[in-house]
Amino acid sequence: MVSTNQYRHPAICQPWLTRHRHIITAIFLCFPLNLLAITSLPSEARVPGGIAIIKLGESTHNKTPSATYKKRKIMVIEHDSHWVAIVGIPLSASTGVHYVTVENGKDRTKLSFNVQEKAYATQHLTIKNKRQVNPNPTDLKRIVKEKKQINRAFDFWNQSQNIVTQFIPPVDGKKSSSFGLKRFFNNQPRKPHSGMDIAAPQGTIINAPAPGTVIDTGDFFFNGNTVFLDHGQGLVTMYCHMERISVTPGQTVKLGDALGTVGMTGRVTGPHLHWSVSLNNARVDPALFLISANQ
Repeated sequence: MVSTNQYRHPAICQPWLTRHRHIITAIFLCFPLNLLAITSLPSEARVPGGIAIIKLGESTHNKTPSATYKKRKIMVIEHDSHWVAIVGIPLSASTGVHYVTVENGKDRTKLSFNVQEKAYATQHLTIKNKRQVNPNPTDLKRIVKEKKQINRAFDFWNQSQNIVTQFIPPVDGKKSSSFGLKRFFNNQPRKPHSGMDIAAPQGTIINAPAPGTVIDTGDFFFNGNTVFLDHGQGLVTMYCHMERISVTPGQTVKLGDALGTVGMTGRVTGPHLHWSVSLNNARVDPALFLISANQ
């Protein structure tokens, strides 16, 4: 088992939400949503599982350009009088030069950026329920069906400019597993960890880390009780292993609204929240979206 000490993020290693709730409340009360949306950007990390922030040109009197990466539409918002693309880089991305295609009216250009190598740590977990490691044929049919539903949620696109791209932690607890870990279940290799695990007692309230709309909910074989939130332009968050779900598809939620409670449904070793952040259907490190504890 990998030690979590060296991978802690300052915003969630302590009961951050409790200690800084008054600061966050002040930030969101003092500034209107549209101002927050255009002045706050996530942290940049041009690595697999990270984010590239690319300037596309001045925004004054210019129509919003559209941009794609790996044939997928990507987020374009206004920041400091410029249009910027916020690109989710998948964990599977190779190192080297990558390209964003930008279309502005009849103009079509390619912009390049470099993806650097990042070595993620390894984690070994013991799962008591053997079917959660090696599903039987009936389980596999369910998993295939659920995968389509999950992909539809991550593929959701809402063309909005009022996007908040800095989040508060969704639950008050300690990070128990970092994003990107190379995982072994019962000594069998599996896909890298595509989210952040936050350990908390069963029944702890899970809060919306930013305004959004509920895309879907469900009870899945691996993820257990799950909620998907849309935050605009391909920015989707997922909350797994919940004990109870308090929202319904189509519901609009504000910052801090209760989504449900921490549980241990699906493939788990104890009560915790698995929190994923997806950008242009690429799972990226949620820590890049967290407001600094010093703010």
